[in-house]
Amino acid sequence: MGERVRFDGWILGLGTTSGTRLVVGYWPRSPLGPVSDVMVERADGNRVLLAATPELASFVAGTYSFDEVRVVPVEVGRAPGHWVLRAGPLALRVRVGRRPPLGWALRTVPSPLARTPAWVSLLDPFARVAGLRTRGTAGGGRTEWYGVQDLHLIRSASATWDGADLGGLARVDPPVRFGFGSVPPTPSVVRVTTTIGLSTPV
Repeated sequence: MGERVRFDGWILGLGTTSGTRLVVGYWPRSPLGPVSDVMVERADGNRVLLAATPELASFVAGTYSFDEVRVVPVEVGRAPGHWVLRAGPLALRVRVGRRPPLGWALRTVPSPLARTPAWVSLLDPFARVAGLRTRGTAGGGRTEWYGVQDLHLIRSASATWDGADLGGLARVDPPVRFGFGSVPPTPSVVRVTTTIGLSTPV
């Protein structure tokens, strides 16, 4: 079995009425320390990675596909019901809402079990019915397992890119094209442990 690393934290995914879709990774625990990144797909299909450090940018770009990679300060502020993010040209404010039935169901699974690749692989066929993936092959010969443990819906969001308004909150439609899967189409925040099997050491 090859080396495996874990990124433990939250993924926030949303769309905007301008067509830009955003995926924020907030990782208090990772092999690179506390880090954050933003994957952006613009309305024209251009895919941009905004990463807080060169090491994180290299790792993420080696796992997912982008047209442009930028190393910029990424600052994420979280308070009950609110996220505030600054990442280079992007400014984002989000209000987080209720936990839907799926979120309650996810919380019934003990976290140590929910994080294991074996459990995640077991769930993958069911996730595919909903158009999602919990396990798949990523770039660089890597394999990923998404151990989701909770989910909240996003109530509202405001975002700008270089000061230009990106529009109101919208579904993640079409799905983002960074890797083998997308975030849920309904704007949401998920508590997740991402396990990555490496072909080479990080």
